[in-house]
Amino acid sequence: QVQLVESGGGLAQPGGSLRLSCVASGFTFSRYVFYWARQVPGKGLEWVSGISGDGSDTVYADSVKGRFTISRDNAKNTLYLQMNSLNFDDTALYRCTPVQKIVSRGSPVPLGYWGRGTQVTVTS
Repeated sequence: QVQLVESGGGLAQPGGSLRLSCVASGFTFSRYVFYWARQVPGKGLEWVSGISGDGSDTVYADSVKGRFTISRDNAKNTLYLQMNSLNFDDTALYRCTPVQKIVSRGSPVPLGYWGRGTQVTVTS
């Protein structure tokens, strides 16, 4: 049974940092490209960042480039998102998901497995 459990969200001040984690189980984690995506009520899904199975290739949305860093530890079946220099626009529900492949343009194709997400709220 595939399970994805995100954690690490919470309240942060503008300019602050948070580190999100996504623990995967029920499949061979290292075989899959993973993305972090975020959702805001009333807005569409935004693909934040993606990483290849071995961690050698990463992509970022322009909105987070230079501030967020995606990484993974395949030995721990865990995906991370280090978020620095947070701003109000980063407020969202963050979810991890495996996708077909990493893409440099457009949206990746999710494989249909999602965690419940972890809420990030940037507030002063």
